[in-house]
Amino acid sequence: MEGRNRGRTWAAWGVHLYTASGAPLGLVALVASGRGDFALAFICMTVATFIDSTDGALARRVGVKEVLPRFDGAKLDDIVDYLNYAVVPVVLAYQASLLPSGLWGLIVGSAPLLASGYGFSQTEAKTSDHFFTGFPSYWNIVVFYLYTLQTPMWFNVGALLGFSILVFVPIRYLYPSRTTVARNLTYALGIVWAAVMCVLLLQFPQPSRLLAFISLFFPIYYMVASVHLHLRNNRATRS
Repeated sequence: MEGRNRGRTWAAWGVHLYTASGAPLGLVALVASGRGDFALAFICMTVATFIDSTDGALARRVGVKEVLPRFDGAKLDDIVDYLNYAVVPVVLAYQASLLPSGLWGLIVGSAPLLASGYGFSQTEAKTSDHFFTGFPSYWNIVVFYLYTLQTPMWFNVGALLGFSILVFVPIRYLYPSRTTVARNLTYALGIVWAAVMCVLLLQFPQPSRLLAFISLFFPIYYMVASVHLHLRNNRATRS
């Protein structure tokens, strides 16, 4: 029995280390972005996203809360997520000249960071029925599309400011790995989308704009489904 408990303890720490490994990936992404290697930066963000999408299932399987009750894995996850979903992509956007240079660009880039700081700090950022409240700070995806679609500067500024505002609007967004509603459809579309994104990454430094446009099917589905479910829930609550 003692050996089994020791094994569970090591497994729990292993899961936390797996979660924390996203932070070094964020560091590599920042260094790569600073030297103009945006392909490597996006690859690091993609791997970090994969880790974030799978560490929760591992944590529940191991029972990390019961094995290590004094270590807050959720807080660790939020710290790593803020780095990889907010800081890294915003820095890349600035260094890739997707935003204006100088003070104005820094001001625009600060908006997602401030908004995400607020979003991550909300007690209901993730609801008990597994939805995100407010735009869930997917800045890595936003910046990826701004880069691959080669959108104009004014559009980039509007996108970052617009989504920053949406962080404060209490719409419930799908939590892809945990929301039970339409789970099979979300998983199926998400797998296809992930495959397309991998193809785009392999095409760097000149990813196909056409393929990038086609891949928007999943972000569009995600936004439409989230708003639809949010409105349906509101109607059900009022009735």
